[in-house]
Amino acid sequence: MDYRTIISVEDLCKALDDPELVIFDCRHELMKPDAGARAYAESHIRGARFADSDRNLAGQKTGKNGRHPLPDPQAFMQWLGASGVDSRKQVVAYDFAAGSSAARLWWMLRWVGHERVAVLDGGWEAWTKGGLPVTSDAPRIAPTTFAGSARSNWVDVKFVQEHLNDPSLVVVDARAPERFKGLTEPIDPVAGHIPGARNRLYKENLNADGRFKSPQELRAAFVALLAGVSPDRVIHQCGSGVSACTNLLAMEIAGMPGARLYPGSWSEWVADPARPVAKSTGATS
Repeated sequence: MDYRTIISVEDLCKALDDPELVIFDCRHELMKPDAGARAYAESHIRGARFADSDRNLAGQKTGKNGRHPLPDPQAFMQWLGASGVDSRKQVVAYDFAAGSSAARLWWMLRWVGHERVAVLDGGWEAWTKGGLPVTSDAPRIAPTTFAGSARSNWVDVKFVQEHLNDPSLVVVDARAPERFKGLTEPIDPVAGHIPGARNRLYKENLNADGRFKSPQELRAAFVALLAGVSPDRVIHQCGSGVSACTNLLAMEIAGMPGARLYPGSWSEWVADPARPVAKSTGATS
């Protein structure tokens, strides 16, 4: 099997006994950080191991680098190896249907050079609705060695600051429109958005059932949003570099590769009061 964007519940179910398959349960609730681990302990897809968004998919917070900074790549690759992932494995990540931590793991695996990774289309809800195999048993894991190297598919805060007035580059913010506009901010200390950013709520990539829209629909939406800017000149951000990965995945599904992630995102941006903040302006989807 070779899946690199999304995989259907039917195709994953057929492959459950494939020894080259590794499944990660990435369920996470931002305001309830232990909810994902509790849900996993209660029931998960057979063979899945748990990926903690705050511990496995993020590094140490300093108060200046955002709420989900990238971990040290070597530490991340050691965790992958301990979880049974090597260069031969097909990885599948799943989350709640409208969750984004599975997309974060998808992006992070690509960050360290692993292309055979896909997100379960429709997530946990699609799997359970179909009555497919679940268990509360912990999987048997055969540790291995993951050999990779970090890629430059992301940018830091300095890059964003230096390109604020660059019309050839577009920053896309995946947060809810009311947060983008600065009307409310339930999580971070400052409301608003990076000046010049455009808004596309990550959930806009999904149908009502939590599955991704067609490649044609996604492409039309991003072509309109980017207004002539090349995908490789697009920087995706959100609150902390997680939900932005859903927009990155959607662009890949749409056949528009090359965009980069700003992992620090809004939570890093507002950690320095000298950085400019905009409100109620900027293009929206």
